Amino acid sequence: MEPNEASCGCAGEPARAQHDPAYRRALLIVVVLNLGFGIAELFGGFIADSQALKADSLDFLGDGSISLLGLLALAWAPRARSNIALSQGLFLGALGVGVICFAIWRALNATAPDAELMGAIGVVALAINVASALVLARFREGDANVRAIWLFSRNDALANVAVIAAAGLVAWTGSAWPDLAVAGVIALLFLHSAYEIVTGALRERGQR
Repeated sequence: MEPNEASCGCAGEPARAQHDPAYRRALLIVVVLNLGFGIAELFGGFIADSQALKADSLDFLGDGSISLLGLLALAWAPRARSNIALSQGLFLGALGVGVICFAIWRALNATAPDAELMGAIGVVALAINVASALVLARFREGDANVRAIWLFSRNDALANVAVIAAAGLVAWTGSAWPDLAVAGVIALLFLHSAYEIVTGALRERGQR
């Protein structure tokens, strides 16, 4: 590692990430942000009748729960941490499949959501996910468990941008399809991250 990389904190430190109190504080912040806003966004999704917001709220709640597991797992043995990461990946994959199935069912009787409320909630969600990603950024190169939590926050921020764009398209077209399409995109992000996390966890299990 170059000296300037170490001083700026832009490179991850796997050993430190597992034991540094700063990482524990970062995880606790992410848990509170994700669980708190996930509940609020779920209610907002039902009020706005937006499938994308509902999918994103599940992502927040899933991230909060998984980050809490990650916080608890810091004191566990390496193999147990790999097992936790594996369960995180499988859980995220199940969420992705569930969101896709629900979006298909909802498409049979689609109605346009409240675009203004959908966009406003999307902006707040983006701010929270960017904050979470920044808090975790310097720990992103840790073991599978650390990478899993970083990937969740990063992908959530990307999904929020899509939600905001969908809200604009709903307002412009008066159609529900942008909302449903973004719900599908969020589900695909779930599945992609699930694949990365599961393969990383299995690789670590094989090395121990």
